[in-house]
Amino acid sequence: MIFLALKYLIERKRQTLLTLLGVFFGTMAYVAVSGFFLGFQGFLVEQLVNNSAQVHVQARQDYLKEHQLDDSFFHDLTGRVFWLSPPSGVVGYLEVLNPIAWYQRLAEDPRVTAFSPNLAAPALFTLAKISVSANLIGCNPIEQAKVTSVANYMIEGNFTDIGVGGNRVILGDQLMKKLGAKVNSTVLVSVGTRTGVPFRVVGRYLTGSRGADQNAYGSLVDVQRINGTPNIVNEIAVKLKDYSQAAAMAANWQKISPELVESWDQQNANILSVFALQNMLRAVMIASILIVAGFGIYNVLNMTVNQKRQDIAILRSMGYDTFDIVVLFFSQGLIVGICGAILGVIFGYLFCLWLQTIQFMPVAPNNPNGHIHISMDWHIYLQAAILALISASLASILPARAAGRLTPIEIIRSGG
Repeated sequence: MIFLALKYLIERKRQTLLTLLGVFFGTMAYVAVSGFFLGFQGFLVEQLVNNSAQVHVQARQDYLKEHQLDDSFFHDLTGRVFWLSPPSGVVGYLEVLNPIAWYQRLAEDPRVTAFSPNLAAPALFTLAKISVSANLIGCNPIEQAKVTSVANYMIEGNFTDIGVGGNRVILGDQLMKKLGAKVNSTVLVSVGTRTGVPFRVVGRYLTGSRGADQNAYGSLVDVQRINGTPNIVNEIAVKLKDYSQAAAMAANWQKISPELVESWDQQNANILSVFALQNMLRAVMIASILIVAGFGIYNVLNMTVNQKRQDIAILRSMGYDTFDIVVLFFSQGLIVGICGAILGVIFGYLFCLWLQTIQFMPVAPNNPNGHIHISMDWHIYLQAAILALISASLASILPARAAGRLTPIEIIRSGG
């Protein structure tokens, strides 16, 4: 049967080649498009996961309820107060209420790789006559480098330099440009209404994100001192061994703590929701290509059945049963599908390798070559091959069944 199937395919070279190209391009397109979309998604997730903490334990925030302030304003009328315009808003706490308990809990959890207590405070940076407001983040530099990738973005100095001595600060590239500062410059840093304190600039970092590059990092002790809040932190940044467990762990920790606990994917839900749209577009594109390839196989086999009616009659007369005839024509579609899938996977892989050499994105510390990120996950190639075979098989079923139903008498009566 395989020999006859190959013979029929070779006799119709042009139609077979066009059908083969349909499966080939469909498979190749699936590999390339999936590699591009999944590579971009993986790159974005990597930046979201590594540039910030995977779990954020932040100072507690509560929403005001209608009668929450009754006792404060109307102590003698509690329970009999009715607000025409009830109080609303958020009650924000300035600190993590029990950081010591958190340190112990995180240190004993085997799922936690590292954690860093932080104190973020809005500050005013002044150099000569130029003043710029920015967030000053106090941290333990060694632990912060384990939790986030900020140390990898240093273009001048070392991130750990802020822990050597006192009153040292590292500025983001945008903040440094606005101030006109340089490494070893001295800037005045003031928090609230407090007098400015001189800090020495010991480094500069560049992440490629304007928001992140307008911040500054200092030692936790220094920031606590100028903020007037010794031993106070308002966030604990946590890195996990498996970032995919972040949402589940944040939910569990939220149940046992009054603090606000959020995972990286909860804080970036709007960005991650775009992935669903990308996946839908990818599915529609690939389905369209494979449907076209399937119709090509169907048309070629259907024409072959009509043109080989005499051959079918001879085969049935020689003793071939219905199942044999079905296998004969079904094998033709399967052969085209297998060959197209193999060629599509191979050339799709080569095409992805070429795409990786294109400078598509701006050069940045997190992408020094500016190349497109293409996923080479083996699941993509397996899925492409399976979809090609399914498309070819489904397109071969109807012509194969039609051929199997033909009998010699019917063929002779119809003039075949």
